This record gives sequence, C-alpha cells and structure tokens, in this order.
Amino acid sequence: MKDSIKKFIPSFLLSWYHYFLAFSGAVFYCFPSRRIKVIGVTGTNGKTTVASLLAEILEEAGFKTACLSSIKFKIKGEERENALKMTMPGRFRLQKFLKQAVAADCQYAVLEVTSEGIKQHRHRFIHFEAAIFTNLSPEHIEAHGGFENYKKAKGKLFQTTRNIHIINIDDENSEYFLQFPAEKKYTYGWGKGDVNNKDLHLKLRLIGDFNIYNALAAIAAGLSQGINLEICRRAVEKVGGVAGRMELVIEKPFKVFVDYAFTPNALKKVYRTLKPENGKMICVLGACGGGRDKWKRPVLGRIAAENCQEIIVTNEDPYDEDPMKIIEEVADGAGQGVRKILDRREAIKTALSLAKEEDTVVITGKGSEPWLVEARGKKIPWDDRETVRDEFRKLPKPN
Repeated sequence: MKDSIKKFIPSFLLSWYHYFLAFSGAVFYCFPSRRIKVIGVTGTNGKTTVASLLAEILEEAGFKTACLSSIKFKIKGEERENALKMTMPGRFRLQKFLKQAVAADCQYAVLEVTSEGIKQHRHRFIHFEAAIFTNLSPEHIEAHGGFENYKKAKGKLFQTTRNIHIINIDDENSEYFLQFPAEKKYTYGWGKGDVNNKDLHLKLRLIGDFNIYNALAAIAAGLSQGINLEICRRAVEKVGGVAGRMELVIEKPFKVFVDYAFTPNALKKVYRTLKPENGKMICVLGACGGGRDKWKRPVLGRIAAENCQEIIVTNEDPYDEDPMKIIEEVADGAGQGVRKILDRREAIKTALSLAKEEDTVVITGKGSEPWLVEARGKKIPWDDRETVRDEFRKLPKPN
C-alpha cells in the first residue's frame, strides 16, 4: 500500500487491514505452520547470523531445515537470494514459504521476525515453537513512535509464542522479555545464563564478541530442541562467515570488510572489532535510508569520528529523500575532514585508493543487499562486495 494512501487511513483500520491479510494468507496456504516447527528470531541486531547458525545446528543434527532471512530463502539444500529488500516478507509470501518448506518435508523453519513485520501482523497465524531475543537498542523509533513502542512490538512475538523462549540475559531489556509466560525458558549470556561462554569457551571462525552472543543464542535454541551440546558446538564453530556480515572481501595488502551495520550500537561493535593494531581505519558509511530514523544520522557520524582515521559519507538508500541532504546530516555528526561523495562506487574507489599496507577499510550499511533504492522505489542493482573487488582490480599495481 502506497505511503501517500496510508496517511489518509485511520491507524485502527490499517491495523485491521494487515490482520485480515495475515489471516487470508494463512487460510490460502492452509495454515502450514501447524505441520512444521517454526522458530522466530527477533531483536535489533544479530537476527540474520543467529538464524543462519541455528539452521546449521539443525542440519548438523540431521533435520531438514528451511531458513528465511534478510539474505536468503533456503529450503533444505536449495537456496536463493532474498532480493525483496525486506527482512520479513508479506503475509502471503511468508505463508507460501512455509507451505513450500512443508512440501519439502522440512521439520523446521527458522524465520527472522522484525518489529515492522509484527506491527503489520505478519507473525499472526504462524504457530511458533520457539522465540529468540537477541538484543535491543534504539531503532525504527520514528515508525513506532518511541523506544517503548518498539520494545512492545518485539514483545508481541513472545506473547504469541507459548512453548519456548530464549533470551539474552545480558541485555538490559531481558527482564521485559522474561515476564512473558512460556512452558520453557532458556537464557544465555557471556558469563551467566543457562548457556554461557564462561562454560563453553567457544572458538568461532566468526570474528567479534557479538558473534559469541549470536552463537550462544543458536546453541540455546538447539538445546531447547533436544540436540546434543557437542553437535551444537561443532555446527557453530565450523561456520566461516555469513554473507555481508563482517565479511572479509580483500585480505592483502590491506583488509576490506563489508558489513550490514546501520544502527549506532552495531556500528560501534563493528568498528571496535575491526580496529587495526598498526594501520589506520578507513570508513565508508551512509545512513539507514531515506524517510526513517533521521535522529541517528549525526549519531552514526559521531561514532565514525570516534573510531576512524578517514571517513567517507556516501549514498545508501535515499528513497524519496534528497541523498545529499542525508549525507550532510551524517557528515555534520562526524565533524571536520569528512569526505562527502554522492556516488557509492566512487566512495568505495576513494577508500581503496587511500588504503596502505596494514590499514583496514570498513564499508557499512548495505552488507550483501542486492539493490540501491532511489526515489519512487526504483531499484538499482548493487553489491558492495563485487564493487570492492572490481575497484580493487583497477588499483595501480605496486612497482
């Protein structure tokens, strides 16, 4: 439904419209979630990695598994890119995916569940076996009308999931999610919780402390399904990477990483994890896209200024906003010496040209997304990783 039409419809009618679509999708596809165990992953950051790691655990344990994340649709051994620019698809597409998973004899489906999806009742009429909470920090604040409403939207997944709840005990909002009734509850954390790294001492190939939390969440979910701890450990420790999440694209003579981070909390963690010991850090960033969460644009700029020696602010997904205005707002937070480059390819090219041996280039905001989205929803084919490889090949070769 077009945004221009939405603003003329009372919110309660719009809510009923989305609820009706959810019911219609479930009826049309014969309520497929009744014949498969569905596990939902929600939170501000880490959903995609947790979903991917959990799918690996389930498959390692011998279960036929489907997984729907912001990067892919996967049913057993077949997978395709999620090119929708939508983490949690619409009701009919979501129910169709579950129907296809059932038809493929999958025993489990793992879904990312977003606050926007919950707001539009996309989680309705899906029977969730378990709900996983990763973490919570300010995001989609303008769309929800405040942080508390955002938190409550996430909580609705736990209200409708009565079997198993899996909660990050280290997150300051954990008590809110622990209050919802469930037959079984599992907690995880760094040094406390039913599943914790103090006991496990995980040795991941994935880098960053936040990926320890992601792995702990997936392991807790695996244990909740009766899977042996050693199978869970083996599965998460062998995963080499998740597309567009802290993905190392170039290793020598300098490192180039591509990551999806577009929230302040996620950006801090990425920068602190990737900070080089000797060289400088060169950062390419934009914002979270046009028309949303404008409050965080200067915040992202300030975080870059605190961590990066070279900062390039560029275009991301402007939608119907003036992309240069977004760039200016991010750059205002970063202060002096910031490069403002509208063309994202040119921004990446500039970052690579500035890099020397032992430096690290960090490109955030898009990850593995296949599109840049401009005015009126026009999608331009795009891939940060391929752009990096292409521009790297063009660099002058050292004598």
